[in-house]
Amino acid sequence: MTNRRKSVGILASAVLSAWSWSAQAQSQAPKNPYPVMAPVEQYLIANRDDEIALARSAAPPSISADAEVLVLGSHGYETAVKGKNGYVCFVERSWAARFHQSEFWDPHGRAPNCYNPPAVRTVLPQILKRTEWALAGAPKQQMIEKAKAEFASGNFKAPEAGAYSFMLSKHGNIGGEGEGPWLPHIMLFLPSGQADNWGANKEGSPIFTVEGGAMEATQVFIPVRTWSDGSLGPLPKMHQM
Repeated sequence: MTNRRKSVGILASAVLSAWSWSAQAQSQAPKNPYPVMAPVEQYLIANRDDEIALARSAAPPSISADAEVLVLGSHGYETAVKGKNGYVCFVERSWAARFHQSEFWDPHGRAPNCYNPPAVRTVLPQILKRTEWALAGAPKQQMIEKAKAEFASGNFKAPEAGAYSFMLSKHGNIGGEGEGPWLPHIMLFLPSGQADNWGANKEGSPIFTVEGGAMEATQVFIPVRTWSDGSLGPLPKMHQM
């Protein structure tokens, strides 16, 4: 159960992807190996075409083929392919996780996402700004203060109704070096305080939620049966709280 929650946390995205640890797991966890940002080169994917393909693997080809695709450059995300359907596919890096997470600067994280139009309008701008701040060398505390200011000014907003991301890639890495993907799933973005509406985190429920706060959306994870290429994924285990 702890490993499952750990993997899901790093997914969550953008926004954004979050780790959910028990108090016991935290007390036993090793010292954070990534207290600060690693050299920028460690977060980049050398081959641009490889990053485009990885980003598109987040959603079924019927959606990702017409989506805008972003790739990470030395100063932020750049448009590699213009889209037609309002979706945006990209590979999230570790700073899309929650600010308190020890894996915030882990250079191994590669989480393919494909945001639908409501998520593009209200969640993606936060990921893009975080990325710019990180690549400009801003420490985490400065990023937190910048995010607070963006919310206070209204530049950052709560997720729009219906905002979600496809996370159906079996080629990503969401749990640290070598851990690979979790389960094929849909991730919904909600304002905080709505977890109970989804029956999440309940005994026997295949759905669970990582609660948000003033600067981070609530994320609802709904496992599905197949990866984006149509192959079967592992069966999710029901919650046993």
